[in-house]
Amino acid sequence: IESWSPRPWFARLSFPPALLLSEPDVPRARQDSTEPAVMKSAKAKTVRKPVIKKGSQTNLKDPVGVYCRVRPLSFPDQECCVEVINSITLQLHTPEGYRLNRNGDYKETQYSFKRVFGTHTTQKELFDVVANPLVDDLIHGKNGLLFTYGVTGSGKTYTMTGSPGSGGLLPRCLNMIFNSIGSFQAKRYVFKSNDRNSMEIQCEVDALLERQKREALPIPKTPSSKRQADPEFADMINVQEFCKAEEVDEDSVYGVFVSYIEIYNNYIYDLLEEVQFDPIKPKLPQSKTLREDKNHNMYVAGCTEVEVKSTEEAFEVFWRGQKKRRIANTHLNRESSRSHSVFSIKLVQAPLDADGDNVLQEKEQITISQLSLVDLAGSERTNRTKAERNRLREAGNINQSLMTLRTCMEVLRENQTYGTNKMVPYRDSKLTHLFKNYFDGEGKVRMIVCVNPKAEDYEESLVIDVYLSYIQFGFSRENNYLDVAFCKLYRFIQG
Repeated sequence: IESWSPRPWFARLSFPPALLLSEPDVPRARQDSTEPAVMKSAKAKTVRKPVIKKGSQTNLKDPVGVYCRVRPLSFPDQECCVEVINSITLQLHTPEGYRLNRNGDYKETQYSFKRVFGTHTTQKELFDVVANPLVDDLIHGKNGLLFTYGVTGSGKTYTMTGSPGSGGLLPRCLNMIFNSIGSFQAKRYVFKSNDRNSMEIQCEVDALLERQKREALPIPKTPSSKRQADPEFADMINVQEFCKAEEVDEDSVYGVFVSYIEIYNNYIYDLLEEVQFDPIKPKLPQSKTLREDKNHNMYVAGCTEVEVKSTEEAFEVFWRGQKKRRIANTHLNRESSRSHSVFSIKLVQAPLDADGDNVLQEKEQITISQLSLVDLAGSERTNRTKAERNRLREAGNINQSLMTLRTCMEVLRENQTYGTNKMVPYRDSKLTHLFKNYFDGEGKVRMIVCVNPKAEDYEESLVIDVYLSYIQFGFSRENNYLDVAFCKLYRFIQG
């Protein structure tokens, strides 16, 4: 870093000029904008109007939105290296004794995001700004993707899941969905998922027979919506604030299906898969494959999808999968996630007949939308985590997949800003391949960058902030410092 040449290796990289990807949430010179395109269009208000099928899209693209959340310090006497300047700007202060430049001068740099949330931000405030619009789109037939991103111990899982008495984004999303469609839900098993990433409609008689068949099983395959929530997570889903979507189509019925997978060492595993326990010869979990459906949407073949009827029921399914997720004790975090987890909420909508009594049996009338909530494993450097053997391999795969994600988002931003059609390298990682359609510009993509302000995380925060601020805005306020950050990024990826 201290002896780079006037034209270092990264100077040969081509970056677009300083243009905004999307407008921040503050008053400023505004450009004309239109409603973003979506992967699937919402159904018409009446069943007599034609419905646009899945996979249809327009040429309008919705920009990537990158937000930043700063967690509080664990101890009041810790040195802090992060300062929130305003609602869109973050400043990094060089920690005591740390010198960036060859002459020993300290360098303080500001980074901009769509919105910056300080240490006193509540879970509700974060949800209202970032996740509420995604849920509203979901109910109106549009797809959404939300990442939590950051170094190990920066508060990603807390942001996504929450803690007792402070529910995170996931339980709040579920609450809003069921508050909105509660009285318009179809009876269980009226909608039935198949292995081709689509839905079928059963008549009331067949649905009733399947309900009776499932209830007769010794171990129910789906949790009961009448059962009280598990005390282990009951306080997480007890959200006091009531929230629902506007203008829900009352001439339709809805069904909610959830799935939960993890991507570990670039292999996909189903966290809801039921495996019979064999004490003599235990079976290892089998990895799943990615496939493309007839509408060119990617899906995990053979992944378990569970129909749920309430927030309690959905979160119980999530909690069951969460216990299977791979975690390990590292030097930085006692329970460090070693995989990326993807909790997907699929909303199925079908119109009623003219009398409003029965669901129309025509498959082309079904609208399917999906919201994927991704809790990314923490980026880390092995010289800090002291990783060895399996932990070292895991860290390498985590950092490589995160680098691929950053690259894909950068190309997506460039395509959206200039209308270009550059190839997005989503096939380099299972994480990005799964969300190929979003990197093709379909659906909304939102990312919450979680930052730990303690001085020990300064270098990691520097790398993440400069890169993701670039994805949001296309520039850094200190161009020379951007060069330094890319040098550090290269060293960071090398481990």
